[in-house]
Amino acid sequence: MMRLREITSQLDCSCPTEMWGALRTRLDSFESEISDEPVEAGLLSPKNARKQEQTSRGPWYMASGFLLFWLLLFFAVVVPLFYRLPAAMTIEDASKGVFIAERAQGNLYEFDKIGPKVVGSDGNENKTVQFLLKELALIEANVLDEYFDIEIDLQIVSGSYIHWTMVNMYQAVQNIVVKLSPKNSTSDTYLLVNSHFDSKPTSPSAGDAGQMVVTILEVLRVMSSTKQTFEHPIVFLLNGAEENPLQASHGFITQHKWASKCTVLINLDAAGSGGREILFQTGPNHPWLVNYYKANAKHPFATTMAEEIFQTGILPSDTDFTIFTKYSKLVGLDIAQCINGYTYHTKYDRFDVIPRTSIQNTGENVLSLVRGLSNATELHDPEAYASGHAVFFDVLGLYFISYSQSTGVILNYAVAGATIVLIFVSVWRTASVSNVSTGHIVGLFILILVVQIIGFVLGLGMPVVVAYLFDMYGLSLTYFATPALMIGIYVFPSLLGLSLPSFIYMKLQRSEKISFAHQLQMVLHGHAIVLAILGIGITYYGLRSAYVITWTLIFYVVPLTINLLTTLHDRGFSWTGVVKIVQIVPFLYNSYLFYTFLVILSAMMGRFGRSTNPDLIISALNALGTILAMGFLIPLINVFRRPSMILFALLAVSALSIYTASSTQLGFPYRPKTNVERVPYLQVRRTFYEYDGSVSKEDSGYLFNFQDRRGPAPLKGTKANLTGLVGIEADCAKYMMCGYPLYDHRWVKNRLKGMWLPRETPVETPSVPTFELLNKTVLEDGKTVRFEFRAEVTDHTSVFIQPYEDVAVTNWSFPIDYIGQQTTYHIYFAHGKDNTALSFFIELYKPDGDFDVPVCQVGVSHHFIGDEGDELSQKFAKSFPSYAALVQWPTSYRQFTY
Repeated sequence: MMRLREITSQLDCSCPTEMWGALRTRLDSFESEISDEPVEAGLLSPKNARKQEQTSRGPWYMASGFLLFWLLLFFAVVVPLFYRLPAAMTIEDASKGVFIAERAQGNLYEFDKIGPKVVGSDGNENKTVQFLLKELALIEANVLDEYFDIEIDLQIVSGSYIHWTMVNMYQAVQNIVVKLSPKNSTSDTYLLVNSHFDSKPTSPSAGDAGQMVVTILEVLRVMSSTKQTFEHPIVFLLNGAEENPLQASHGFITQHKWASKCTVLINLDAAGSGGREILFQTGPNHPWLVNYYKANAKHPFATTMAEEIFQTGILPSDTDFTIFTKYSKLVGLDIAQCINGYTYHTKYDRFDVIPRTSIQNTGENVLSLVRGLSNATELHDPEAYASGHAVFFDVLGLYFISYSQSTGVILNYAVAGATIVLIFVSVWRTASVSNVSTGHIVGLFILILVVQIIGFVLGLGMPVVVAYLFDMYGLSLTYFATPALMIGIYVFPSLLGLSLPSFIYMKLQRSEKISFAHQLQMVLHGHAIVLAILGIGITYYGLRSAYVITWTLIFYVVPLTINLLTTLHDRGFSWTGVVKIVQIVPFLYNSYLFYTFLVILSAMMGRFGRSTNPDLIISALNALGTILAMGFLIPLINVFRRPSMILFALLAVSALSIYTASSTQLGFPYRPKTNVERVPYLQVRRTFYEYDGSVSKEDSGYLFNFQDRRGPAPLKGTKANLTGLVGIEADCAKYMMCGYPLYDHRWVKNRLKGMWLPRETPVETPSVPTFELLNKTVLEDGKTVRFEFRAEVTDHTSVFIQPYEDVAVTNWSFPIDYIGQQTTYHIYFAHGKDNTALSFFIELYKPDGDFDVPVCQVGVSHHFIGDEGDELSQKFAKSFPSYAALVQWPTSYRQFTY
């Protein structure tokens, strides 16, 4: 360069002015270009890098292909793997000692034909029990006597306990209990396998929990007829009162002769029909159980996140697992069917919605778990192996990962720390190759971090805003029958929110020294920092679900490390290739995980109640899934020219989807049979008695407990005449328990949202069971009075008791611990085989000892479940549209003052 300067200085005087000026300009430009080259060989200067970036950025239409690739990957890989089921075994395979779905399906067909199996009904107490005992007799006849002993016990049990806000009282409910023992077994610890055969009203219960019942039958059949060894006796419990709720399991664990020896549980239930079953509760505090699941489950489907969501209590479901772990030292696994929850607890929960392959999937998993746990040394003393919670999850149903919570905490903090350190190294490296100070780059990165925080908030917030606006205009649940709408109304707005701030920044920020590629890299770093901070916070709070963030960050740290160890970090957009390839893994897992929750919870929103906007939950899940699956990918649209075209496309599709959901039939939530509106109501006849026995009020009507957010609105304009329908909240301030026969604890909980449709013609109930005061006795202290009552009962009867303000309950026939827990006491009573009248006493304390005035109110409701009601009630029921799944029966309610 210096030699060129000497030559040009000699020519300076002899060259024409114009020629010399052009030559000097070109030389200065060339000198500027080569002087910017860094010392490190092979690296481009920022100026050259910027020029190369402009030419290397892909055409705008390739950006749409980039996003389309991820969408296709989801539908081509995630969705098929989510619904993947094994081939079903047939009778021809019986000699192999495997689970035979064909036999189990035959049992399920017979089970379904019985119809609804409500506790106390002939279908449950006689037909189903006889069917199961008959099948068990056939199994017993084929037991390998030289290997096994089998005992079958029919338990009829009565008891009571406190459940939520009520006394849960049961009389003569039935359990079918089978014990399979190895010949000459010396083990005094048993494995318990439980499910239930009763159902909700109207439901044939093929899914909940007929599929699990026939699975148990087939597992018992295979275990008892196959030459094999296992150490611990296995108790198979088919309980006859789970829906009541959870009564028969309480009767077994507190009173059965084998209960005290059961140490480990496999609980089988359902909140759906015809898919894979999910492991959603473990232990508690026994991670070794997860190891057995990992070693034995042939088709793993589980996540810690499901366990933590379920245990918050926000979901409208519970299982016998709660009773077993509360009233005994049992630990175990809680497993349930969860797909296609639209038919759950309706008349459409039928045999034909459950494919044989689904039964095979469940059966293979349960059979393997039973074989594994029945040989587990831990059953001798499970408490010796209690060591905290576990983090667990399956990967696309192909692989299962688990580790202890303590390991998870270390991993979470380590990955978050490594992320921050590597990003600092990257920022320092960028400063070095850009010939700027580290402080300058850090300042720029802080700005980018703020931009990414805004993007994170928008990515989460925009779908939630859409959900809020839909609900504000009475349009919740638009995705209920058309789940694909969620892509347009939630996922695309989330992508728009995620990408818009960084797009604006990259458009406006012009740095002469820092390349566009480096700035884009820092945009991804900003997202990683947000996730790292979030992961640290969630871990500190004690949630094991932080693993989702940790593993997402791992697959960002890996490509960042590769790029730093090579020169790809500083070669324009070359670093993006490694990021795209590695991001396939977290994209597949995170989209799979959140798709799982959306499939399960979307159907559940149809019975989530009216008090909560379910769309907020669904929109937030969509947003979180989008942020975790696409957070490191959506900024890469800036690699292409005119990324604004992608943003406009996202906006256009979102707008079109919102219009479709709000203004067309696709957005109407309900469809006959497949996506029904649940409409439970009671045909009520009410009578209120004064202290002197006179009737102060008597009327009839229909009491509705709508199950979803839309309430009665979808029924307007149909043939169902709901003119005069009013809320009952005002009555709740006037009468004990609002003055209505609230069916169970869920009806009590939702009472402020209940609705009443008056009816002029009195409701005719099948009978009027008596309720009588047998004795009223003032005790010796002169301040306590004892009332003795006798109530004839239907299979479902409730008693409400409310002392006056200056009166307190001191003793009664029910659990003593319940006294003082409520201002109005709820005794929920159900009977199975025995309909003997309910006799009980109450002792009330009154400081002044004046018992010639009213001291309490008692309300009695008798439910005639299974009865269609009088002619007018039947006509009213037939007026509802085909998409309405009715659950209704006559009920009498009488309120007395004593």
